[in-house]
Amino acid sequence: MRERNARRAALAVLALLASTCAACSATNGSARPDYDPWEPMNRGIFWFNNKADEFVLEPVARGWDFITPRRVQDSVSNIFYNMRFPINTVNNVLQADGRDAGIHIARFMVNTTFGLAGIFDVASDWGLVTQEEDFGQTLGRWGLGPGPYLMVPILGPSTLRDAFRYPVDGFISGIGYTGYGIVFSGAYVVEAVNFRAQNLDTIERAKEASIDYYSAVRNLYLQRRRALINDSNQIPNELNEDLYNADEFEELP
Repeated sequence: MRERNARRAALAVLALLASTCAACSATNGSARPDYDPWEPMNRGIFWFNNKADEFVLEPVARGWDFITPRRVQDSVSNIFYNMRFPINTVNNVLQADGRDAGIHIARFMVNTTFGLAGIFDVASDWGLVTQEEDFGQTLGRWGLGPGPYLMVPILGPSTLRDAFRYPVDGFISGIGYTGYGIVFSGAYVVEAVNFRAQNLDTIERAKEASIDYYSAVRNLYLQRRRALINDSNQIPNELNEDLYNADEFEELP
């Protein structure tokens, strides 16, 4: 029964993707990079997300930051990145990128064993470094345009194309058909709180420095996505793909 439901879910996702490919492709190359025809709606969702952060996530994150040493926070981040192994690897395979797929497999093996289930990022110390992958990047690598900018409730910045990463990557990771949906949801909340705690000062500075915080989030998100799809070594630093952004850049190894 679970396998049958899983196949139905996969077919539904593919059907939805096929029905919107034309809309995404129509904007590829012809529209300006910050194409945002749904801006009034997006700004309303952005306001809601910002208030949810202000009154719920940020206070919880400050409490977490107060009681949790930075080393522990880093270890939590390492564990969640290690858990992304199937998403990263499958998308590398779908992109026909065998080299990075091999690196993700090696990272998982090294960090799961020598890194004690991903608590420590031993793989990076050994030079096994590559970027995070998702299904939105996979579609972009095969030439599908981003389509309109889209602000997703709670999840944050996206585009019409990138929004497909949520159901597809969720399917790859096992959410929805393994019977551990509540566990995955709880893990996502912990990851979000931990990330927010690690970037309290960065996000506060970004808000203070931005005349229009909505536009800053949109433009930096789109920059980051273009860089990731092109495997660029210039990626906006610590840009959360869910709710947040920063205004600095870092050179990747």
